Amino acid sequence: MNHTSLKQLSHLLASGQASSRELCQDYLDRIARLNPVLNAFITVDPERTLAEAEAADRLRAEGRAGALTGVPIAHKDIFCAEGWLTTCGSKMLANFVAPYDAHVIERCKAAGLPCLGKTNMDEFAMGSSNETSYFGPVRNPWALQAVPGGSSGGSAAAVAARMAPAATGTDTGGSIRQPAAFCGITGLKPTYGTVSRYGMIAFASSLDQGGPMATSAEDCALLMNVMAGFDARDSTSLERPAEDYTRDLTRPLIGLRIGLPREYFAEGLSADVARAIEAALAEFRRLGAQTVEVSLPMSRLSVPVYYVLAPAEASSNLARYDGVRYGYRAPEYTDLTDMYERTRAEGFGDEVKRRIMIGTYVLSHGYYDAYYLQAQKLRRLIAQDFAAAFQQCDVILGPTTPTTAFELGAKRADPVEMYLSDIYTIAVNLAGLPGMSLPCGFGADGRPVGLQLIGDYFSEARLLNVAHQYQQVTDWHTRLPEVK
Repeated sequence: MNHTSLKQLSHLLASGQASSRELCQDYLDRIARLNPVLNAFITVDPERTLAEAEAADRLRAEGRAGALTGVPIAHKDIFCAEGWLTTCGSKMLANFVAPYDAHVIERCKAAGLPCLGKTNMDEFAMGSSNETSYFGPVRNPWALQAVPGGSSGGSAAAVAARMAPAATGTDTGGSIRQPAAFCGITGLKPTYGTVSRYGMIAFASSLDQGGPMATSAEDCALLMNVMAGFDARDSTSLERPAEDYTRDLTRPLIGLRIGLPREYFAEGLSADVARAIEAALAEFRRLGAQTVEVSLPMSRLSVPVYYVLAPAEASSNLARYDGVRYGYRAPEYTDLTDMYERTRAEGFGDEVKRRIMIGTYVLSHGYYDAYYLQAQKLRRLIAQDFAAAFQQCDVILGPTTPTTAFELGAKRADPVEMYLSDIYTIAVNLAGLPGMSLPCGFGADGRPVGLQLIGDYFSEARLLNVAHQYQQVTDWHTRLPEVK
């Protein structure tokens, strides 16, 4: 059963061929066997999971089930879940049990999806390899010596290894799409404000966005129907009519205009990734799509813009972790100031400290105008590039990452090289657009290659349609790693 789509699992439950308890136990057994190898989960609570599964079975027996009632899901450990350890991959929150549910968790509970556990992640979502986690790195199911990507690497590895049929993730600069590419799964970053950030531990508030990670576009569409929706508790949540994200899945691609940014196919893109993308383009042309060249000239500045704005917001958001109210507190200190200093020095990892220091610097007197204000102006120009491109095309297509998954430890000594692994994804967050990654082949090293689709605002249903049509004529999303 753990090789089955959400739609198929829902059918098994609806037809009585399986119970939610049986499904959850099957996944829990697989987690128990594989997690010591992959380290994809930080917290698993079988008793709680099975209790939620039994509640879902009762709903089905009473005729009150929804489309996904009883189908289990894993949650990135950035979402507060009442009664669950919620660590955000950090020593600072290693003992924090959330007293309430994030909006995403609430909606999953209301839809009857039992929680399989909380997945590992880069500390406070700061990282592109899942190596900054206080709980140790996650390993890529396709190559145990390789990273799974980050920051949602635990969710990506869990889905790829079929330890969960689907998982939630968050994307600040590519943190759903990049690990989805590295692990050979499908991941969607929605338009900013479509999924509520309430109860999602903040990194960079103007960039963070929750989204689904699953094996296929169809599964992501089903999850978007659960996750998306207005939430008055989040001031950036958009009040829009409810959508059915599965509505366009079967729409033919005849006449679809696919934009190919010349900047995404230039120097820096590895040859094996380029070959896989070209092969995918051939499939889209066979499906009736046309390709047009577009330009995103300001995208070359997306990495420096992001690494001014995101650390600036992080330095503000992480000021709350001071040892006073919750989380880690240094065991020894002399006075209040010393407690603050020791707590933050001991509780945060190196990457988090680096970004706090950068953010504090660019916001400081004398540097705000030169760095932060300039970055905000460039952010607007990046968004304008996309607006101009969408005058010529319906969706933009390119690689998700310049290479396949790199080795554990290969880039930890060079932060700038690590940051460049997100060069194709960051601009999407800066503009607030929807983007997704889907598997389209394998590199020369046998590791998955991800194809990125970018849409105009609120075009998630169209992106899912394009991805689904491609997945109907290819089988990359069905391939399984051999994890022993």
